[in-house]
Amino acid sequence: MTKNESSPRVRAHSWGSLDIDYIGQLGDAKLWPGGGREWDWSETGTHHSPGIQPGDVEELLAHEPEVVVLSRGRELRLETAPATLALLELRKVRAVREETSIAIAEYNRLIDERVRVAALLHSTC
Repeated sequence: MTKNESSPRVRAHSWGSLDIDYIGQLGDAKLWPGGGREWDWSETGTHHSPGIQPGDVEELLAHEPEVVVLSRGRELRLETAPATLALLELRKVRAVREETSIAIAEYNRLIDERVRVAALLHSTC
């Protein structure tokens, strides 16, 4: 992977669905410079509370993002574990935590600005 690869853009989104450039339709998504895949919460035991786990962001950090966008869900039900924020701070990666629609808008804006950005996007609650 080269340092100038951009992250895949979110083309459209609705409750339970994300349409991602060159990836297609996903429910929840893990996105990073050069790629992405379905975000399967069961891989790390993620639940709405305590929320996004350090293990959820490890794969993103392997792609050396400057910013990680963490969506909180459309109804703000998804939390982020304090250990996850501490890991991002330790790695000197800026975290953006917003409601899903706002998170997607910020993620796409950062792509347009050629920032190395990664995201965890929760498409429902």
